[in-house]
Amino acid sequence: MIPIKIPLSGWFMLMISILSLTNSYGQNTSIKISGIRSEKGQIIINVFRNSTDYEQGKVSKKLIFPKKSADNELMILNCDLEPRIYGITLIDDENKNGALNKNIIGIPKEGFGFSNFFMEKMKKPSFDDFKITVKKQDNKISIKVKYI
Repeated sequence: MIPIKIPLSGWFMLMISILSLTNSYGQNTSIKISGIRSEKGQIIINVFRNSTDYEQGKVSKKLIFPKKSADNELMILNCDLEPRIYGITLIDDENKNGALNKNIIGIPKEGFGFSNFFMEKMKKPSFDDFKITVKKQDNKISIKVKYI
């Protein structure tokens, strides 16, 4: 094996290239969740890429966060999302079974929410109602939890 000598400036350029590549794929996104009723369970964030995926229940990214007891009404979650259009849904999974529990006629028994959209009617919103555009950095999304 023949040792290869790389000048110091070459190492420096290599490290800069590697660091810029790792920083360009994930983005800082802050999700502010309000209206959480209890500290039991966990918060599930489902990320959808388009209306077809949303209608079919095809989640592109699922994030699970434990609830923190410090401020039960409000949580701030941080995650990495690539720049594009998304629709984000939330489940207040109080029993930690990984799903939104419903009663016998299909009404949710646990809290739920949508990115930058508060559901006022008893109708499932369309993807266009809650879609958001994630940019390269400093994205702020609000979700107000609804309980029925």
